[in-house]
Amino acid sequence: QVQLVESGGGLVQPGGSLRLSCAASGMFFRYFDMAWYRQTPGKQRELVATIPNGGAANYADSVKGRFTISRANANSMVYLQMNSLKPEDTAVYFCNARRTYVEYWGQGTQVTVSS
Repeated sequence: QVQLVESGGGLVQPGGSLRLSCAASGMFFRYFDMAWYRQTPGKQRELVATIPNGGAANYADSVKGRFTISRANANSMVYLQMNSLKPEDTAVYFCNARRTYVEYWGQGTQVTVSS
């Protein structure tokens, strides 16, 4: 019954912005550390950003200064604000929820950065 549903992906031009959303259900949201990952064909899934409950966010070097992760516990939502997008950011972006001994994944949302 636990479900993570990503939305907000799409096609954007280089230098543009996009905000991804992840809606969580079926779990006590604030118990979980939340994260965004991304994956492109031929590459392993890459950690993009994390945000524990009540803790500081952390980012991959490739997105520092451009992406911002946030969470709204009252609505069980996680967001990824993506600015100054580059073609290299093109990937399927996945929402992840993790706590001791359990982990959940969304199905992903496609982000394509192209002229």
